[in-house]
Amino acid sequence: MSGKLSVSFVLPMFNESENIRGTVGALKMIGGEIADDYEIVVVDDASTDESADIVAKLAEEDDTVKLFRLSVNTKFGGAFAEGFRKAQKDVILYMDSDMPVTIEDIKASFPLIMDADIVTGYSKVKKGDTLKRKIMSGAYNLMVQVLFRLNVRDINSGYKIVRKDAIKGMDFISKSPFVDVELFLHAKRNRRKVKQFPLIFRSRKGGKSHIASVPFILATFRDMLKVRVITLFKRSA
Repeated sequence: MSGKLSVSFVLPMFNESENIRGTVGALKMIGGEIADDYEIVVVDDASTDESADIVAKLAEEDDTVKLFRLSVNTKFGGAFAEGFRKAQKDVILYMDSDMPVTIEDIKASFPLIMDADIVTGYSKVKKGDTLKRKIMSGAYNLMVQVLFRLNVRDINSGYKIVRKDAIKGMDFISKSPFVDVELFLHAKRNRRKVKQFPLIFRSRKGGKSHIASVPFILATFRDMLKVRVITLFKRSA
């Protein structure tokens, strides 16, 4: 691909000792293929396992790997925002630390950022989710569409490509997974172009997802109300 951009792979991480080494290794394999220059930014969200130590060792061996540690767990949103702040390259390619997408889908979707400000993945096949997760996800996405008028199939998709200049001047409010909604609201306000890419998210092979836990859900709804109030206040001002 001609006219390659530099890329920051951003990985928010919490207790991913079973996955993070493989994810970093896979990204190192494709980094030079899709970009002129790349870095792998891992933000540890106060993990209680050896995840951060694993990444620290990888960073000692390869200066493209960069570790940032948060002292207090932020329930994802803080680590997500910190990764976006620390990213130094032209494009941010964010994904969950268990690498839920294939190398083939990364290669296929990345060229879309040449004609967009954000490329976001959505699952064309629902697999691996329990009925509870499917109901929660569907209800959440519907609420976001109704309250914020965002036409995005999967707001909390674990795979996004974002031009660094598209978030210039953005200050994330949320500490929860609602941070994804803030990203799209910022894009909407600034008339940024969003493309959606269909893919098949891979089932987690190790570790545990915490996004459907009660503390994460409560934090997400608190941030939803906070951002909604701020949005209404700005409209009336």
